[in-house]
Amino acid sequence: MKFVGDESVESQIIERLRFDGHEVWYVAEMNPGISDDEVLQTANTFGCILITGDKDFGELVFREKKVHQGVLLLRLTGITNQSKAEIVSAVIISNQDQLAGAFSVITPGGLRHR
Repeated sequence: MKFVGDESVESQIIERLRFDGHEVWYVAEMNPGISDDEVLQTANTFGCILITGDKDFGELVFREKKVHQGVLLLRLTGITNQSKAEIVSAVIISNQDQLAGAFSVITPGGLRHR
């Protein structure tokens, strides 16, 4: 799968997804400091699902009706970065067919779609 990782995503998650064989562009490596609109546009340009920890993307998708290829919002506070990487990897492997075009939230309890 193809992803764009927002700057709010820990590098351990990006590294794990790359290790799993996913194609991942990371805003922190490409163009740090760009706006949320630019991040979403980057994901759309590359045909990627956006991974973020920033709830503002919900505003862009639901209120402003911005086009997206899929958004994975990470709500994994209080967990080590290594554990976050393992959870995100496992959720993506288990739910690959449900992520494209969906706004999904990953929590310690699993995945939910909005």
